[in-house]
Amino acid sequence: MANKLSSAEITAKMLCVPQWSRSGDLIERTFAFPDFIASMRFVNQMATEAERTQHHPDILVKYNKVTLGYSTHDAGGLTVKDFDGAIAADTACGI
Repeated sequence: MANKLSSAEITAKMLCVPQWSRSGDLIERTFAFPDFIASMRFVNQMATEAERTQHHPDILVKYNKVTLGYSTHDAGGLTVKDFDGAIAADTACGI
């Protein structure tokens, strides 16, 4: 199990993912794509990454927009795994 990050650690990690926002024990970002097919390609990439790392985001699809949310429920808050997932998503999106 990953260790829950302190408030100071979370603040520092948020600097690495500037397009993500924090809401309590969750970080999230909405990605926009040209169309539904591109959105689903991204979702499939993220599903593969989630299985590889055994850390699964919440995923909301609205046609050409995909919102990802990360939180480590068994740690009771945000961990390094959440920020690793956010960075992987940004990389998959080409950022």
